[in-house]
Amino acid sequence: MSDFETVIGLEVHVQLNTATKIFCSCATSFGEAPNTNVCPTCLGLPGALPVLNREVVKKAIQFGTAINAQINQNSIFARKNYFYPDLPKAYQISQFEIPIVGKGSIEIEVNNQKRNIGVTRAHMEEDAGKNIHEGDYSKVDLNRACTPLLEIVSEPDMRNSDEAIAYLKKLHSIVRFIGISDANMQEGSFRCDANVSIRPKGDEKLYTRVEIKNLNSFRFIHKAIEYEVQRQIDAWEEGKYEQEVKQETRLFDTEKGITRSMRGKEESADYRYFPDPDLLPVYIDEELFKEGRIIAELPDEKRARYVNELGIKENDAEVLTSDLEMATYFEEMIAQGASAKGSVTWLSVELLGRLKGEATLHNCGISSSTLSLLVKRIDEGKISGKGGKEILDVLIEQKDADVDKLIQSLGLEQVNDDNAIIQIIQAVLDENPEKIAEYKSGKDKLFGFFVGQVMKNSKGANPTRVNELLKEKLG
Repeated sequence: MSDFETVIGLEVHVQLNTATKIFCSCATSFGEAPNTNVCPTCLGLPGALPVLNREVVKKAIQFGTAINAQINQNSIFARKNYFYPDLPKAYQISQFEIPIVGKGSIEIEVNNQKRNIGVTRAHMEEDAGKNIHEGDYSKVDLNRACTPLLEIVSEPDMRNSDEAIAYLKKLHSIVRFIGISDANMQEGSFRCDANVSIRPKGDEKLYTRVEIKNLNSFRFIHKAIEYEVQRQIDAWEEGKYEQEVKQETRLFDTEKGITRSMRGKEESADYRYFPDPDLLPVYIDEELFKEGRIIAELPDEKRARYVNELGIKENDAEVLTSDLEMATYFEEMIAQGASAKGSVTWLSVELLGRLKGEATLHNCGISSSTLSLLVKRIDEGKISGKGGKEILDVLIEQKDADVDKLIQSLGLEQVNDDNAIIQIIQAVLDENPEKIAEYKSGKDKLFGFFVGQVMKNSKGANPTRVNELLKEKLG
């Protein structure tokens, strides 16, 4: 068991999904030709003045509401000064002394243990552009410059990489469920910087922290933290802590699985913050406060509703609310008449179990209405569960084919006519008087024999009705 305790704090940059940038009317669309979504303001040209996007403020309030945080009715924009090719103004407009969102918290669960992780603050700021390094030269794409960000800073409350990932996944789901960001990590809409340090167990002092920059997948974040913690422990145990563990920014090499030094870590004084003279202090009036306080159902609330109102098992509700797309798909199935129990099974087990490679609910070609109809036909007894699986296999290949037509063409419709089933049962019983006598003498297992014979002769009888009617006939 390690003699050290890990201390982790996370800074997450969430790109807000507004149509236009934070201080100008340029589009925020991803994947456009380089340097096309730009204007004098986001290029930092002389004389161009920023104008704050009201929707950015609203989304920041919504986030603060979601984590039960203090929301400051008055906040201030500041200039964060640094020189880098992707920052044409040579400063970033951010918030320093008075952010829009103050202290809040996010509850996580790891190994069945719940903990509250403190959120220090969340502030609005603009993004920088993107540097593209190719061989001996670099290019700069400024489409992303001035895109609205919410930087969410946690307290150093996490004690291992599992807690860090649990916090990030919870944060990721919150911003998606309340609709303020698509949080697409591959496109850079949800980026994380991890601040990592160690200390001897029982020591309350905070030692040198190392920042690991721009991590964009949960897997890499986990690996980077694990590596960095072990690097610092090794340095301490070898007596090299002060020489090898410095306050610096490091990058994670995804191919080698190691962190490596990037640059010395700046302090706030290095950025020479001062209030931006081109922007008035932000004042949130009552109308905007009211708008921002209205948020969509949070993941935890949705999970509790599924359990309490729909009678879904806790574990199933956890799976359904782990992703916004899945929760939406499930609720669409319910709205179209499918049973909650059937929807859970056929969505989370049967459909997801068939999705391979890059296939997702979004691109698998099976709509919620199609899967809902399949579940309804099973619930009605029109087809069996086995027949439903056969149809789903075809739907995966044919992409949203007609369920009812497949039932007919594949000959999967069950016989639900009680009179027809009773006639088949009677014929089977007439052929097996000895077996009836054995069954009535106590050989209960022979019931399965009778069911099998009826199903064989009926070629599609509803097995539930077969069982019920057979029990009546056998007394």
